[in-house]
Amino acid sequence: MSNLFVRKATGMVRSWSVFDAFIYAFFSINLVTLGFYSFSQMYYFSGGMIPALIVSAMFIIFEIVVYASLISVMPRSGGDYVWQTRIFGGGVGFILSITGWWFTLWLWTPIYGDMLRQIVITPLLGAFGMKQAAVWFAGPDAALFVCSLLALLFVVLVIFLGMKTYARIQKYSFYAGVLGLLIVIALLFTGSPDAFKAGLDSNSAAYFGTSSGLFDATVETGIAAGAGTPITGGSFFLIMLTLPYLVFFNLWPNWGATLYGEVRGATDYKRNFSGMAWALIVTTVLGILFFLGINKSIGWDFYVQANASWWNYAWGYTTEVPPLPVWPNPAMLAVFLTDNRLIQIIVLLLMSTWWFGWAGTLFLSSTRVIFAAAFDRLLPESAAELNKNGTPVNAMLYMVIPAVVVSALYAFNVGGFKSITLAATQGIAIMYFGTAIAAIILPYKKKELFEASPIAKMKVGGIPLITIAGLIFGGFLLFLLVEWFFDPWLNPAYAPVGLYGISLANTNSIIFLGSCYAIAAIIYYSAKSRRKKEGIDLDKVQAEIPAE
Repeated sequence: MSNLFVRKATGMVRSWSVFDAFIYAFFSINLVTLGFYSFSQMYYFSGGMIPALIVSAMFIIFEIVVYASLISVMPRSGGDYVWQTRIFGGGVGFILSITGWWFTLWLWTPIYGDMLRQIVITPLLGAFGMKQAAVWFAGPDAALFVCSLLALLFVVLVIFLGMKTYARIQKYSFYAGVLGLLIVIALLFTGSPDAFKAGLDSNSAAYFGTSSGLFDATVETGIAAGAGTPITGGSFFLIMLTLPYLVFFNLWPNWGATLYGEVRGATDYKRNFSGMAWALIVTTVLGILFFLGINKSIGWDFYVQANASWWNYAWGYTTEVPPLPVWPNPAMLAVFLTDNRLIQIIVLLLMSTWWFGWAGTLFLSSTRVIFAAAFDRLLPESAAELNKNGTPVNAMLYMVIPAVVVSALYAFNVGGFKSITLAATQGIAIMYFGTAIAAIILPYKKKELFEASPIAKMKVGGIPLITIAGLIFGGFLLFLLVEWFFDPWLNPAYAPVGLYGISLANTNSIIFLGSCYAIAAIIYYSAKSRRKKEGIDLDKVQAEIPAE
């Protein structure tokens, strides 16, 4: 076995506690970054947001059962890649996981860059009175590219410093961010619509140089843009139609699964489950409180209209800059309920830590998948090298360099590149579907491994719990994939664009995904052929589970 892999053991150190893994899961379904960002784009749905949030969480609990189970059976760096290649065999597992964890993650870079400017840079510049700079950073093209590069610099730095250092960064960010969010929620629940309307006019003028009558002007442009999503209500069918967009935010409590080779006590199913489950539950409760707070003071209709006004412009449906020339950051709107500039700055600084604690999720998990594939000799062995901090630095370069190119294509919308960004979630969800299938068949395909695992006795009516959870989670993913791929034909009222914008009708998206799978297949079969000539059978390599 020692000559199968690059070395006898991966060399990864278990430097994280289960609490560190909980914080990582909590930030992976980040209410303030992914949540606020996704909610704001969902202005044209007919299903209520609160019931949609609850229903989605009920399905995602089964995702957590699947991943907590697989981690306890095989707690190895690489997660989905290791499980799929060991359960299915090399080809399918490599192609699905490399596309999901490597290629499509490049597409997330400009999204992280967009959130950096809208959540951190723009509101803080406005709070410090730098109106022109604030509005410039909120603008298109060069501003977004600059922010994507800034995001990359920060991500590279924190990952390079290693898991132990990043754990400290995310822990401090967690405490500061939660404090900031609690203040925001308190402001929302103690404010009033009249106070907000007055504060919006005066503060947005001071921050961004907007004109008086901003509230009414935003309402007008928002209605014209099609704002209509309710906070509650809607039929079950309409609520279900919101889920394929909502999960761009909360499908990720398992994001740290590729890191569990570096988490102490990872064979303990209950601890794995509770860490991810509490991350989902707490985030869902905070999301509901956020929605209710918005409704209490800002007004739900205005919130939806402000989002419609902004995204109608940002997505290029109109060239007219909206009355509020920046993204309507909910934390910023909340601090407009007070005229105390010092309090505003403190709260905005606290809320910015949600981005800094979360940013490492961009590439941290991906580097472990690239590392695992290199350790199996499918990628150049240099990608399995670790620096003194235990970071696979060359694997990180596999993410960073293409991400710069993708960020430029996105920021300047070369060839309509912006239209394919949500395909990143498609690629990841397809990979998750593969993992759900692997979970279903694990007790039967790898019977000895399953029977020796901590989850062997977890059965319902004689059927392994991991199999039941895999069937439910896999069914949910199948629903999402059908909606994404066959929208707008399934939802003709929203033709030709559809509800989600990444259907088969979006040829850019389909070509990108297809190319990713083709490139992954070429890499795999080329490596297999080359290694065979060197006397290494990759089928035997991927039949073994490496030691950490």
